Amino acid sequence: MTWFKSNKGPRAVLREEDKTVRTEGLFTKCESCRAIIWKKDLDANDRVCPKCGYHFKIGAHERLRMLFDEGAYETLDADLVSPDPLKFVDRQPYSEKLAAAQRATGLNDAVVNARGKLGGRATLISAMEYSFIGGSMGSVVGEMITLAIERALAERVPLIAVSASGGARMHEGVLSLIQMAKVSAALVRLDDAHIPFISVLTDPTTGGVTASYAMLGDLNIAEPGALIGFAGPRVIEQTIRQKLPKGFQRAEFLLQHGMLDAIVDRRSLRNYLIIAQSFFLA
Repeated sequence: MTWFKSNKGPRAVLREEDKTVRTEGLFTKCESCRAIIWKKDLDANDRVCPKCGYHFKIGAHERLRMLFDEGAYETLDADLVSPDPLKFVDRQPYSEKLAAAQRATGLNDAVVNARGKLGGRATLISAMEYSFIGGSMGSVVGEMITLAIERALAERVPLIAVSASGGARMHEGVLSLIQMAKVSAALVRLDDAHIPFISVLTDPTTGGVTASYAMLGDLNIAEPGALIGFAGPRVIEQTIRQKLPKGFQRAEFLLQHGMLDAIVDRRSLRNYLIIAQSFFLA
């Protein structure tokens, strides 16, 4: 008679690969100090390196969740899409490049307009998405920022623009370039109405975006280490035939030479903007 009977099946044999702790995708390397950072720690620190303070690039929606009260906001003007007016083709048709960027980001173009509360005050924010064709400004981006300005005028609420851009979008030619004038003209109306416009420049902010609305804020602030400029350093050196100083076109250099009002760490940006709006609207 069998007094004891085992209910266990055949013993499982662990494969060699199962003995390895799976860490792929859990860590990332800082582009500045090369420290290995657990991604959860990085996210909890607003994607700022806890070792050296390097600011990782973040997307438009992530930026909006960080700034608005409780991360709550309503997106606006999200139905605008470029019609590819020039039927532009380089290595691939512009229409295909647009479609690929739309699939990758879930956006129709390189900016997100949003309405929400910032410190309990109704605020409009236009945040650029750098991963959408380098955050370049085409006719849709120019129109969306102009619409945000006009909405700020109509509702008499502050407007914040968060730039992250490689400049004007060459695929739309002069139609892209004229957005600089259109947005700048709209900002004149906002200024005449005494409605605050705060510009936040992140890494990178270059080309036609820098040459237009990004530097036209009542308050121009930047994240630490942000690359900010119009033409690239090599083009400037070839034009003026001089070697550029170290750190040229970085936020710290621009602040030192009077091109910015402040440099604000991302982790303090929300509180800084709340205080700034209170100052303008007091």
